[in-house]
Amino acid sequence: MNEIGHRIFGSTPIPRYVQLADLLRQRVEKGEWQPGSTLPSIDELMAQFDVARVTIRQAIALLADEGLLSPQRGRGTFVTDKARARRQLRVETTLADLVQMYRGDHPEHATVEEGVANPIIKAREGTAAPKYFHMRRVHSRDGERYCVISMYIDYRVFRRAPARFRRELVLPVLTSLPGVKITSGRQTLAITKADVETAKLLGIAVNTPMAEVRRILCGVDGTVIYLADVNYRGDYIHLEMDLRP
Repeated sequence: MNEIGHRIFGSTPIPRYVQLADLLRQRVEKGEWQPGSTLPSIDELMAQFDVARVTIRQAIALLADEGLLSPQRGRGTFVTDKARARRQLRVETTLADLVQMYRGDHPEHATVEEGVANPIIKAREGTAAPKYFHMRRVHSRDGERYCVISMYIDYRVFRRAPARFRRELVLPVLTSLPGVKITSGRQTLAITKADVETAKLLGIAVNTPMAEVRRILCGVDGTVIYLADVNYRGDYIHLEMDLRP
């Protein structure tokens, strides 16, 4: 096969089977191939994607390791029930909805690092507090890692409930503390790709599509009391907007 200018995959250093696995994964997760259904034969996939037999087998093996596919000798390759089980995360557009989503969610989280550190805050984002407590976590659900989040909490707020902030999801704790009033907030979302460090933390390939969210909450005097930079796996994000006439 010609490795340059492929009609589907183009020319890229990413292994061909990894790119093919991404395409097959998308078909499963979009419901084009339902749980329990059989994939087209290897010969059909070879013709459809213009790749070698070994590339098809490598892509299927990768998705089998993820639990999405189940190759069965003499019967074909089946889509597993795991494809149905994956839960997407909504990108909420109000603070109340965001907090409610987290209250109803119970992901596992592992702290990668923590300590006193100050974030870079742009002038239009608010006024910096004197000191921040920083936590970097990896969130996972059902054993699958789906985001890396780096959070900065105004130290004056953090020290009011340090054990809870370390143990629980931060936003529900922050909004439940008496006397802490959030008067403004903003959230931006950008589509990016996984760098080497993020890919390693999430156990995904470098350059996997990601959704990068920056979330900022300010207090009465415009001080940034919470800032988070979140890197979500692209296949976990669901964005829905009401287009009001």
